Amino acid sequence: MTDTVSAEQEHREAELVERVARSFDNCADPRLKQLMTSLVHHLHAFVRDVRLTEREWSKAIEFLTSAGHITDDKHQEFILLSDVLGISMQTIAINNEAYGNATEATVFGPFFVEDSPEIPVGGDISAGASGEPCWVEGTVSDSKGQPVAGARIEVWEADADGLYDVQHDDGRTAARGHLFTDAEGRYSFWGITPTPYPIPHDGPVGKMLEAVGRSPMRASHLHFMVSAPGQRTLVTHIFVQGDQLLGADTVFGVKPSLVKEFERQLPGSPTPDGRAMDGAWSRVAFDIVLAPAGT
Repeated sequence: MTDTVSAEQEHREAELVERVARSFDNCADPRLKQLMTSLVHHLHAFVRDVRLTEREWSKAIEFLTSAGHITDDKHQEFILLSDVLGISMQTIAINNEAYGNATEATVFGPFFVEDSPEIPVGGDISAGASGEPCWVEGTVSDSKGQPVAGARIEVWEADADGLYDVQHDDGRTAARGHLFTDAEGRYSFWGITPTPYPIPHDGPVGKMLEAVGRSPMRASHLHFMVSAPGQRTLVTHIFVQGDQLLGADTVFGVKPSLVKEFERQLPGSPTPDGRAMDGAWSRVAFDIVLAPAGT
């Protein structure tokens, strides 16, 4: 509260906060009541702290309205807003508490799609997407070091133009797929060497980033979602060692443990599966450790 607010004004504002909070007293769901009353207290505290003007609140409503208008089944502006404000990462941190040597989680992002194509171990998710081929391999184990057979691994990434398949208008499915670990918990597949790209910035979130002098760029990454019975589902990425954007990822998703070396391979270098490769390619190893379910 600023020095310019009188005691009477402060009393009026505080009384309103409590009156709004009490309006949820008859809520039958204790958790919903907690969420709503806490939200009221925090929102009102923000409004009072910055002495929000009516014009500023009107512009905020216009911003949220624009975010709703641009959102559809292929573009989720509210996830972008959550991401760039760090709310997504904070929620992930709270809901994926550290557990031993379990692999760290990071943001889900707005471009996951259900029912991706299934590929065998050693298969190729690229499906014609532009980019340098990349061999990805590793293991999935539990927190006790035991291999997890049959774990489902969803993978998805942007192409060399910085676009996910759903951002193209031709209905393609590319640079995404899922596979299952073998009896020893091993997996491998061909994908694309990740490259930096901007989050969609043609909407209100992009305008907000521009207004505050922030870049819309994301560090190069490859998405994973790994699930298995009895294990906590992991949503994470791996990032490219040496990427200059590692310290400036616009959604705050980078964690040091997830930065991996993507080893560049010369044209004609033998591949792990004997695939003929005329041009350059890369390879990366990513061993995944899952926490027990319920942790």
